[in-house]
Amino acid sequence: MKRNRNKFGPGKLKHEYLAHLLSDLEIHDKRIILGPKIGEDAAVINMPGNNYLIAKTDPITFATDQIGYYVVNINVNDVVCTGAMPKWFQATILLPQKYTTYTLIEKIFKDINITCKSMGITVIGGHTEITPQLERPIVVGTLLGEVAKEKLVLTSGAEPGDALILTKGIFIEGTSIIGREREDELKEKGFKTAFIEKCKNYLYDPGISVYKEAILANERFTIKSFHDPTEGGLATGLAEMAMTSNTGILVERSKINLLPEPQKLSKLYNLEPLGTISSGSLLIAIDDNSYQELIDLLRNNDINAEKIGSFVKKQEGLRIREKDGKMHPLFYSETDEITKIF
Repeated sequence: MKRNRNKFGPGKLKHEYLAHLLSDLEIHDKRIILGPKIGEDAAVINMPGNNYLIAKTDPITFATDQIGYYVVNINVNDVVCTGAMPKWFQATILLPQKYTTYTLIEKIFKDINITCKSMGITVIGGHTEITPQLERPIVVGTLLGEVAKEKLVLTSGAEPGDALILTKGIFIEGTSIIGREREDELKEKGFKTAFIEKCKNYLYDPGISVYKEAILANERFTIKSFHDPTEGGLATGLAEMAMTSNTGILVERSKINLLPEPQKLSKLYNLEPLGTISSGSLLIAIDDNSYQELIDLLRNNDINAEKIGSFVKKQEGLRIREKDGKMHPLFYSETDEITKIF
């Protein structure tokens, strides 16, 4: 594999390189049902009895405001995407020596505690330190959960012919991050306080959590695949679903919900909405005969949902039908669009 020395951008490693690294790992424990794999965001471990143990770890690196709330929810999202209930949380909190105050430390602890408590999760430990040469807080979460063996959902479960559903819309987390991290800049550019506050509130409404919709869907339906698009946005999330399921995807841009605030921000900062961090969106693969019932269930529970496309045979690749009816390849990048503003 060809390599360019020091040609690393912020964000995820390239899928090709990550696959190379993962290929050298050996799973020695026969209890591991699912280990590290591109597109699969949590490990699955066999346990005595009727449940699997689910293990997940993920950091918060882009956001600083409400970082405790962020770190719990992004880990919860990946756990519930396996069909599991999140149970036990740990956090490694790395704090910059120059900017850390007692107020900051106590707020991070408080936000983690309140957010975990709201979902019945117990904080069981972690690590906190002041880290030299760090410019902003970084919090790394680890979350364990449980799922009944017959209700396990894997990203790799999608099949050609399945319907592809998107909840809420896209660019949700990105909108909140920009509103919170670039508030002064937005004011300088003439945006009103009401607009900025609405962007900031995307953290809660539509919200970066997919807990409610994932639990609800998996309780009532046989879900083929869940995936929550984070770094790299919807496009990378779709690519990961297709890659791990060994399928292609045809998506309709006209069906993808882009709310007014992210639409304005994408134009302001020249960001491709399909490639911008999008925690809060949930991608669901379900048998095509059942998709409308699932959409109705979600909408009846105040969760916007839309069929945005279908899974197709692998040889058909990743494609998007634009609003003018023209078909194009769906391009994606592991480097998130939001890195342009950091």
